[in-house]
Amino acid sequence: MHYYQFNIGDYQSHTAHLSDMEDLTYRRMLDWYYLHEKPFPADYAEIARLIRMRSHIDCIAVVLHEFFDVTDAGWIHHRADKEIAKAGEKSNKAKESAKARWNKKTNKNKEIHNDANALPTQSESNATQDTLHITQDTKHNKKTTVVVAPEGVSIEVWKAFTEQRKKARAVVTDLVIDQIRKEASKINWTLEQAMIECVTRGWRGFKADWIKQPVNIADIARMTVPSTNERDPALVKLDQDKKLTAPPPPEILAKIKEVLNK
Repeated sequence: MHYYQFNIGDYQSHTAHLSDMEDLTYRRMLDWYYLHEKPFPADYAEIARLIRMRSHIDCIAVVLHEFFDVTDAGWIHHRADKEIAKAGEKSNKAKESAKARWNKKTNKNKEIHNDANALPTQSESNATQDTLHITQDTKHNKKTTVVVAPEGVSIEVWKAFTEQRKKARAVVTDLVIDQIRKEASKINWTLEQAMIECVTRGWRGFKADWIKQPVNIADIARMTVPSTNERDPALVKLDQDKKLTAPPPPEILAKIKEVLNK
């Protein structure tokens, strides 16, 4: 096995008492066991060589006697053996499933091949009918495409407009032209003006709302100039403020001066 599931919580709950070197020994032994899928030899020194820990035979002995069982075949790990067997079953099932799919596909291809050989005339007839059907649909679609410049649109503008629609992979139909003409009429534009705007701005379509209308001077005048002969309220307010801020009368000034000279 080149992969095995490692449960961190389960491992720590069973190995928290191990020293650092004992923990490293156990991890290396598990990796070797899963990779080779066979028991360890009975000799401690040989195990130390296999996991590259020759100077830590004492740690190997501790791990073996706590987590492994010795048999005639060598030291085995029951939990690892279960995981290896489970992985083998999954692998075999996957192989059988793939084989079944392959056989099914092969048999289906054979049936298709046999049917094709058995009815060549009918197949050729169906192919001809399908071809005719496609040709008819293609002709029908071409009829819906506008190829002549609409009335009031110059050849140059029409050519530029259709080229842009072509680059954008958008067809030019009577419905498209009618929609643009309808939107243009909302702002008193001609169809040609709308098409020129589309070409200039790189638009695929046209909406009256996309055009910013110029400000009407008459509307500005109506909003700012008073509609009656009455005095502007703003000027009336200025006169009122002026009265409130006027200097005191002479008698008041004289009284203030008298008080200050005492």
